[in-house]
Amino acid sequence: MTDVLRRGRASLAFAFLVQGVAFALLVTRIPAIQDRYGVSDALLPAFLAAVPVLAGIGSVATERLVKGVPPSRVLRWSQPVVLLALLGVGAGEHMAGLAVALAVFGLAVGALDASMNMLGVSLQGAYGRSIMLSFHAAYSLGGIVGASLAWVGAHWQLALWVSYLPVVLVLMPAALIGSRWYVDQEQQEGRGKGRHRDGVSGAASERGDGTGSVSFKLLLPLCLVMTVAYIGDSTVSNWSAKYLQDVLGSSEQTATVPYNVYMVTTLLGRTIGDFGVRRFGAVVVVRAGALVAAAGFAVVAGAPGEWVGMLGFTLLGLGLCVLVPQTFAAAGRLFPEASDVAVARLNVFNYVGFLIGSPLVGVLGDVWSYRGAMLVPMVLILVALVYARSFTPEPDRYGGGHERPRTADVGRGSHGL
Repeated sequence: MTDVLRRGRASLAFAFLVQGVAFALLVTRIPAIQDRYGVSDALLPAFLAAVPVLAGIGSVATERLVKGVPPSRVLRWSQPVVLLALLGVGAGEHMAGLAVALAVFGLAVGALDASMNMLGVSLQGAYGRSIMLSFHAAYSLGGIVGASLAWVGAHWQLALWVSYLPVVLVLMPAALIGSRWYVDQEQQEGRGKGRHRDGVSGAASERGDGTGSVSFKLLLPLCLVMTVAYIGDSTVSNWSAKYLQDVLGSSEQTATVPYNVYMVTTLLGRTIGDFGVRRFGAVVVVRAGALVAAAGFAVVAGAPGEWVGMLGFTLLGLGLCVLVPQTFAAAGRLFPEASDVAVARLNVFNYVGFLIGSPLVGVLGDVWSYRGAMLVPMVLILVALVYARSFTPEPDRYGGGHERPRTADVGRGSHGL
């Protein structure tokens, strides 16, 4: 199984990278998309909100779909659809075409996000140690690549379809080839000796009945952490440039730096984050991440100038980067016999946070102040401290929240890797 798992891990990491590239190419070229289709400022928020709403629908649909179709197959075919929809956004001529392309993009992204994280959670269970952050690090790297490609397209004033077409032509066949090595949970268990899905502990049985049921009451703390993490992330994505320019008085060019710094520090934090989880445990890493993120928002809110503001956004990248991967991993540990269902439901709150975060800061900035608005996600992110114990692996057996190799009693044995 060693080679099978390693190939599965590498191919899944590449899928995360491809998704990071695609999403960055979309969101960083929103002004160009608006100009191409003549979308008014009043109508633009409706288009932007439709994508996460439809992605949530796609995630819910994936929960039902994987009852009969392996997550690997959902991922294999949803990723090309995302890339083709991206190309459709860049190649269309009329607003109706844009609406259709964004609708397809949103639905496919929901299925893609859910299935990717399902496979990541099951692979981490097979490895018996924290590897989830490495997948999200690949996504961050893809985001940096996509943002860089978008900058090149904007700098050379390339038509959107000219910017998108080479990316799609390269990444789509590569993703399809890589999908040959995806490893589903059933493949892991079928190849492992003496590891069966019906060998679940008494504590695990209370969380899921072995048929895919998930207690929303037990999942709710993780849903709240996921929501506040994406409120923080969407605040940086949507408001960092405006905040630096309008509040801290930076130049337009300097105002583009915070998001790039945020993405780089997110990549760095996720690259080393798995080692932190293995050494100190998920609870400690989540608590530290929440405190660093809250400190980052505090620094941003009180920054006297642009350079201190950029320091705050740097801290935000280091703090927020660990929360989402660890939340997915915790859902897999909490519901070992229903991890796919738990991940799909949890993934919906990704989009809930995205929908809340951007308008929340905008409204508070208009009626109060943008400095004050930054204090709201600072307080919300501390929810992760309140529910940090939900990240404890096997709390009924282990103390301290440290990662331990999984054994047959939770149906996901370590394969000695």
